[in-house]
Amino acid sequence: MKIADIELGEKPLFLAPMEDVTDPSFRYMCKRFGADVVTTEFISSDGLIRDAWKSRAKLNIDEGERPVGIQIYGHLIEPMVEAARIAETANPDFIDINFGCPMKKIAGRGAGSGMMRDVPLMVEMTRQIVEAVKKPVTVKTRLGWDEESKNIEEIALRLQDVGIAALTIHGRTRAQMYRGEADWSLIGKIKNDPRIQIPIIGNGDIDSAEKAKEYFDRYGVDGIMIGRATYGRPWIFREVKHYLNTGELLPQPSVVERVEIAKEHLRKSLEVKGERVGILELRRHLTNYFKGLPDFKQTRLKLVTSYDPEEICSTLDYIADHWGDFDMGSTIPAPLSHEI
Repeated sequence: MKIADIELGEKPLFLAPMEDVTDPSFRYMCKRFGADVVTTEFISSDGLIRDAWKSRAKLNIDEGERPVGIQIYGHLIEPMVEAARIAETANPDFIDINFGCPMKKIAGRGAGSGMMRDVPLMVEMTRQIVEAVKKPVTVKTRLGWDEESKNIEEIALRLQDVGIAALTIHGRTRAQMYRGEADWSLIGKIKNDPRIQIPIIGNGDIDSAEKAKEYFDRYGVDGIMIGRATYGRPWIFREVKHYLNTGELLPQPSVVERVEIAKEHLRKSLEVKGERVGILELRRHLTNYFKGLPDFKQTRLKLVTSYDPEEICSTLDYIADHWGDFDMGSTIPAPLSHEI
């Protein structure tokens, strides 16, 4: 599969952009475990053009992340075009447009999946962004606004016509949010439409190596994007790749392995964001690495209240010593609701 001239190999795996989750340290961990493509948290076009520090900070990418995309969102054409130009100065491999976020504060004002209610505006915005930047432009979206308006087939063809390099489709409508089961049948229908010449990436409910292989085989998509199942489990990319290559399932990492993974994640978060912010933003990940451990409440409390890296490392060492023989089996964290 290729995005423009970016060679990604056969059956690439993508990390879904997730607000407050896919920061540089988490992207680093997912790359380390085999994610082929990562994308930033989504960035407000208004924030970029106002030079808001939080939005600008999200432009920071590392050479080790490549290929990496920067995702932007907004509801007005001119700010989105300007935001794309600003994002391009950070030298990503591609620019991704978010037409998929279902959250009320985004979709309710016409951005994200709210754009699916105004296809001409969506298409014109995309056309102008494609023309404004030299980097490839990709889009992530959903099946439609609701069950009565699943217009993704029309959207896919029209976005292809204005020059996007790849399309990611989440198999739910905006009205579904993250409820119910993702419907991949329309994703497969679009991928197998002879008029579609760009790569189609499927997204939604991929939470195991077996399901990833099944959906690659059943729907013929070029790539698969994994979102909520990565939370507290960046090694899912390693699991999927191993299963695709060998047909064998890897065991879940032991408690001791998870402790070492958590320490590495901590080091990267401190390196990227400094001590206080790095620790604060890592907490949601740390506790999920150990979800399923018995009698963990007090230890979990230590992980989410300490501001001292050494104390956190000591707590992690305690976890390895105290629960080192516990069989994690197929324990996986509860899913997030953040995937966009």
